[in-house]
Amino acid sequence: MKLSTPKSHPRFLSLYYRDLLSEGVKRNITSLQGLTAHGRGETFDYLIGERTESFARKAIESSAALLILAKHPILSVNGNTAILIPKEYVELANLLGAHIEVNIFHAGKKREKNIADYLKKYGAKKILLPDSGKIPGIESNRRMINNLGQAKADVIFVPLEDGDRTGALKKMGKKVITVDLNPMSRTAQKADITIVDNIVRVMPILISQVKKMKNESTSYLKKILNGYDNSKILSLSLLHIDTRLKKLASRESSHF
Repeated sequence: MKLSTPKSHPRFLSLYYRDLLSEGVKRNITSLQGLTAHGRGETFDYLIGERTESFARKAIESSAALLILAKHPILSVNGNTAILIPKEYVELANLLGAHIEVNIFHAGKKREKNIADYLKKYGAKKILLPDSGKIPGIESNRRMINNLGQAKADVIFVPLEDGDRTGALKKMGKKVITVDLNPMSRTAQKADITIVDNIVRVMPILISQVKKMKNESTSYLKKILNGYDNSKILSLSLLHIDTRLKKLASRESSHF
């Protein structure tokens, strides 16, 4: 991909990922609506301070523990996730011995295949596509799942997810891990573990944690999960935003 922004630009990384998403639209991997969703998330990244905070690291550690303990983990992928972190997503799947399953809101068999083919270029061994499986209570295209994938899964990793589906998956008895920059979203509020951080920062840390913890005992991993409280994590993220905004406002007001 030809870069439209020089690396010397102070907002290079932010603009680079926007360019990636735009390129994804041209390749029929991401959707135009996905660009809007990314922009909304980036707003919260500004509020957080564009860095991985302790509440996110705690959620990442617990996510690693839950994924390692899972008997049948599935990594759900949409267009934005595929174009932003293809290499890392495939690496995590391979580490866990988990399948990746395509799931998109805006229906399109061609786009589903494009996402799968794109991830295979990064070493994905097998990508599941939706078949006759369905999530009860969901009317959108995201209700369609694979019978050997999400329908069978006990733990599902669903970054950049739709709130309705997260709640419905939980009603099916699934454990749900999400990555969401907005701690007030339905997804963040309904998931079992919410990592309030940018997906591009999360994945390298999550991969590192899985490598570090993969050989730990079951009792050790369960102890981590037993000490995790998602409501507390969400509260800490909101308190962090509140404190940060007050500091910024105080600093600005002192100029008058």
